[in-house]
Amino acid sequence: MHDPIVTMKDVSYAYENKHALNKINFTISQGSFIGLVGPNGGGKTTLIKLLLGILKPQHGSIELFGVPMNKFKHWNKIGFVSQKANAFNLGFPASVQEVVSMGLTAKVGYLKFFTKEHRQKIEKAVAQVGMSEYLHENIGDLSGGQQQRIFIARALVSDPELLILDEPTVGVDAENVKKFYDLLHQLNNDSGITLLLVTHDIGTMTHHATDIVCLNKHLHFHGNPSEFSSLSDKDLSHFYGHPLNLVTHNH
Repeated sequence: MHDPIVTMKDVSYAYENKHALNKINFTISQGSFIGLVGPNGGGKTTLIKLLLGILKPQHGSIELFGVPMNKFKHWNKIGFVSQKANAFNLGFPASVQEVVSMGLTAKVGYLKFFTKEHRQKIEKAVAQVGMSEYLHENIGDLSGGQQQRIFIARALVSDPELLILDEPTVGVDAENVKKFYDLLHQLNNDSGITLLLVTHDIGTMTHHATDIVCLNKHLHFHGNPSEFSSLSDKDLSHFYGHPLNLVTHNH
């Protein structure tokens, strides 16, 4: 049994007295690959903001790596990759190396020179996502799938133990989506990075994830992919609040 790196106990959060999350009890174990699914407006973004410390729970408690959130200082242990369209202005003239280096600013600050060690960390992160040959290319010249790999490298450069990804395959073509999931599988298995992936592609997640979490204001399901796949359409429709059919994908 791996140690929990995230523990949420009876966590609730509301906007103008309307619950986004209601009494959430949720644990992320070290080394797991969690697929977080649920309908739009179900609280997934609020959950991410809570885990990143952007929001504070109004009720309940959160522990990160065994430390209460209000005392947690090591935010470099958590990496974040948002949807590409919201993450970076692709028209900005920046090289892959420069984009990835932005993941180190929390450590070295702005307008400071990078050491040889920092450059090595950048090169290592780019190599982890299989993009070493593009190190000096302009980020805007890359394909959508390649750009997302670079955004992952930017998150990896600070050596996070937990990587949170918010619908990172939006706008990426089907072929690159498969490569993207293969990369996440490699990071999880070979590098031991714990992953929390927010996605609407629940069929694909049942193939890749170690755990599926279904969130719609309440935590409706937290279990392994085979258990989630065995749920009836009636159960899924109840979780989502509208009719839904689960389609699994075999790769």
